[in-house]
Amino acid sequence: MGAPGRVLLWLQLCALTRAAYKLWVPNTYFDAADNWSQNQTPCAGAAVKFPADKMVSVLVREGHSISDMEELQDRKRENIHSFIHCSFIDRASPPASPFRCPAARTGALLPVQSLQCTCILAHRPLLPLDGEFVLASGAGFSAQNTGSHLDCSAGASALFLDPDRFLWHDPRLWSAGDAGRSLFSVDAERVPCRHDDAVFPSDASFRVGLGPGTVRVRSVRALGQTFTRDEDLAAFLASRAGRLRFHGSGALSVDPEACADPSGCVCGNAEVQPWICAALLQPLGGRCPQAACQDALRPEGQCCDLCGAIVSLTHGPAFDLERYRARLLHAFLALPQYQGLRMAMSKVPRQPHLHEASGAKADTEIQVVLAETGPETGSAGRLARALLADIAEHGEALGVLSATARESGPPVGGSSAAGLNAPGARSDLMGGLVAALLLLLLVLLVAALLLRRAGRLRWSRRHEAASEPAGTPLGFRNPVGRTGWGWDFPPPAPQPDVRSSSRSYFINPLYGEAEAEAEA
Repeated sequence: MGAPGRVLLWLQLCALTRAAYKLWVPNTYFDAADNWSQNQTPCAGAAVKFPADKMVSVLVREGHSISDMEELQDRKRENIHSFIHCSFIDRASPPASPFRCPAARTGALLPVQSLQCTCILAHRPLLPLDGEFVLASGAGFSAQNTGSHLDCSAGASALFLDPDRFLWHDPRLWSAGDAGRSLFSVDAERVPCRHDDAVFPSDASFRVGLGPGTVRVRSVRALGQTFTRDEDLAAFLASRAGRLRFHGSGALSVDPEACADPSGCVCGNAEVQPWICAALLQPLGGRCPQAACQDALRPEGQCCDLCGAIVSLTHGPAFDLERYRARLLHAFLALPQYQGLRMAMSKVPRQPHLHEASGAKADTEIQVVLAETGPETGSAGRLARALLADIAEHGEALGVLSATARESGPPVGGSSAAGLNAPGARSDLMGGLVAALLLLLLVLLVAALLLRRAGRLRWSRRHEAASEPAGTPLGFRNPVGRTGWGWDFPPPAPQPDVRSSSRSYFINPLYGEAEAEAEA
């Protein structure tokens, strides 16, 4: 059975024993385009450069024609015609002693072996500081003049990217074994948790940066070996193969104790979550992108806000996390109306509410995150309410004691029209307009009453004006003036009206009303 088959069998055994695992994704392959500058492998006849003062193991799967290899620094170039010291790593039939590969000639591969071998370069300019080529069967290098290939420009050099750029705490560099189209993990749980197995491909070359702090996992599988004791792991990390693949100031330890609780176990990455988020957001300048909804949610263990809903469950001893996850996948997320949702479910620490005493309830809870991935919103909230209704009906059989739900708000930006077209949004808008009109009318009425009481606004009914006697003087009273003010002006002399026998005058409010009537 080959190495890929052994890894697959080991992963299947992990699944049968309910053990979770995380698989390391990046590598340091010579044939991988994303390990080279300009995102392409060296063309035939190109010069190859490796970073100086680095340690790396490079797996070569194919044959390559290159002109020379050199460090980034201006040091002496070493042509590919140099001798390379090789030793077999196949333990089944190792050679008696390390052998020296013959000098390379133009058009000749070196070395082409039926067994996989590790070529330790004898000269530093070929690889920086310390390194190795791991040549697969049929792989090797041939010397070719610079620029002899039409695809290579004269003097072109291919730069191997910094192998120390891969960090253990970067969630993008791990793949979960249970990941699916409808499932995801919060950011802190995308990195191996306390009870997870960290798996590295057995026949691959890789480089992992540890630190800061101490990384604790259930086991580490690398280069075909599984480490479940700290003593064995420490010996491997101190070996040359370990130093070429693991580096950094942090520590790596293992504890073979598995999670035996059917309700799940807390991940245990809360202490290193700041470094996890820093590594995840480093390409974005350390800042989270703006969420596409109002009142976005941030679940426990997540680095940035998201749109959707969160259902929090408290459970009893009969609760089974995997069984409940399977129930939600088949009975709810498989429905057409929930196809645009992704779910993350795990046990997380529970923060007591303000009105609760510390330790009044369980210190953990089950967090169900429903994330919306498409432009349509509202389906996560509907599913959260459906889950609450399902728990109200079947909670006792499922081992769920209580449940609460939170959901994000309507979309923002250009997608806000979708939220306004919803029936609830339209009714809220009409209610707000009616309330505003009623408030405006009330303000106008109160203002009119205040002006009337202050004397600044007068009105009379038409029948009252018609019933007054004909001899009543016509005029108006200045509402600003009051009787008894200290100002004294001489009254104007009344002028007779030759056109009518009636008298028309007005009362100056600056005068007393009694004095005006006496003069009249």
